[in-house]
Amino acid sequence: MSTRRISRIAGAATPNRQKIWETIRALHADGLSIAARDVWASMSDTMPRTRVDDYIRSLVAGGYLECQNPDRRRGVPAEYALVRDVGIEAPRVRRDGTTPPIPGREQLWRTLKIVGEFTAAELADAASTPQTPIERTTAEEYCRFLKGGGYLQVARASAPGVAARYRLIPSRWTGPQAPMIQRTKRLFDPNTGEVVFERVTKTEGGEP
Repeated sequence: MSTRRISRIAGAATPNRQKIWETIRALHADGLSIAARDVWASMSDTMPRTRVDDYIRSLVAGGYLECQNPDRRRGVPAEYALVRDVGIEAPRVRRDGTTPPIPGREQLWRTLKIVGEFTAAELADAASTPQTPIERTTAEEYCRFLKGGGYLQVARASAPGVAARYRLIPSRWTGPQAPMIQRTKRLFDPNTGEVVFERVTKTEGGEP
């Protein structure tokens, strides 16, 4: 396998829920009421209205939004107020308002900023929780992708019987959302909307 850097993809976007949440916060900051139709109107044409409706229902169930006209007449759209603003990162909330465990790679991303210098095994141990234990192999793969994307530098190279040690490059902390390894083996950073790294198969005659 070989690796290469690739540039920003035109039209790359943050996940749908993050975009919805950012729109809700913007409406709130402007002193405006929040209605699903207004939120959806600011979204991409490719986002179904049902996704906005579903997420708003989840935010209401979780106590982030509160309906301001519960006794409205039939046909009058619901209007909401943001009553629990938890910051820029979109709440990860189920339809019933409960919060699922933080995914493993997100735990790794948040932890590596704190621990300083680490091996993949040390990062996995530090990031694991009883609800979401993280395998060493998961941390190793994530570290390889983060290094390829320019987020990590090698503090000590690996050697027979000695694991590589890494540290976060401070200027490469792009935000709270964990860079994601996509099925196509690309690393996508939802904080910047960029695909920052891609693993490609070495072809006959060398790299493409």
